[in-house]
Amino acid sequence: MNQPLHRFKAEFFKALGHPARLVILEQLRPGERSVQELQIALDMDQSSVSQQLAVLRHKNIVDSRKEGTTVYYRVRDPMIFQLLDVAREIFNNHLIDTQAMLALLGEESLEPANRK
Repeated sequence: MNQPLHRFKAEFFKALGHPARLVILEQLRPGERSVQELQIALDMDQSSVSQQLAVLRHKNIVDSRKEGTTVYYRVRDPMIFQLLDVAREIFNNHLIDTQAMLALLGEESLEPANRK
């Protein structure tokens, strides 16, 4: 087993494992945004947004540039959006499977009542 590669992958996915970071990435889907724009979109204080951006920057998921006193962020590799889209499809499939299972359980719970 290639430990360094698996560790790298785990750390990468850990960086994506926070709801605020996922919202930040979705906000960056159309293009770069300033910290202030992200702060407003997330309804979070600047230090919290900056902290989440630092995690994403540390893992090379986002890049930043400074223009005057404003810092702008963008996604470094647009393929991250494909990854997020595939994850959404997987979650949707799980939800569909769960809904089907719940429907079957609902039908089973009605069967004894119908037999009386």
